Amino acid sequence: MVSLHNLLELFNAQNVDEWRTTLIHLGQQLGYEHSLFGIVGNRAIPLESAFLVSNYSDQWRTTYDKHRMHTVDPTVSHCLSSAMPIIWEPATFNGNDQNEFYEQARGYGLRSGITLPIHGSQGEFGVMSFVSSTADHALNRNSIEAQASLSLLRDYALESSRKFLQAQQSRQAVKLTEREQECLKWVATGKSSWEVSRILGRSEATINFHMANIMRKFDVQTRQLAVVKAIKQGLVAPA
Repeated sequence: MVSLHNLLELFNAQNVDEWRTTLIHLGQQLGYEHSLFGIVGNRAIPLESAFLVSNYSDQWRTTYDKHRMHTVDPTVSHCLSSAMPIIWEPATFNGNDQNEFYEQARGYGLRSGITLPIHGSQGEFGVMSFVSSTADHALNRNSIEAQASLSLLRDYALESSRKFLQAQQSRQAVKLTEREQECLKWVATGKSSWEVSRILGRSEATINFHMANIMRKFDVQTRQLAVVKAIKQGLVAPA
């Protein structure tokens, strides 16, 4: 059981490193060697862009990200559709891909544990995992008191992490010039480059030049995808 005083330390953290240290220590107080907290501002944001802290092996994190293992990780798919925790045990991992995933995770000391979904009041989505290198699946499943403490920790972690998530989103946000925003606003309404050129009094080549810059900034291949990303970031209003 963790104390209220210790939970409030999450809000007192001055930077991500302090917050991470506090979170991991709280997980260890509850009997888990490894903790992971990952969150995105909304479900439309790719999970690769999550604000994420953990004390998992760096090698495991690199392997997980490189091979996009969130696409086979059953804890992620579970959390997308449920508010209930999911227990790490052999029966959780079904099929060759998930069994291979679990075998690799165990090789990095991630054997048994529990993952709690994060569904924030402001649309956030994420996961919070507490994992041990021992195979004590019964403890994770049967300890109501432990699950209550972990749920409380999850809620405090979510609220206290928002300032770090917002700072990360601000750093990742695409910056558009005034002219680029004008072009994208009209493209978002379905206008062609020729139509936008007539509206803005610029050549069609100039409009295409601005749109090429916009697509480069958003790292997309089509203007439609650029519009989608701009809407998600609040740079243009939906048509």
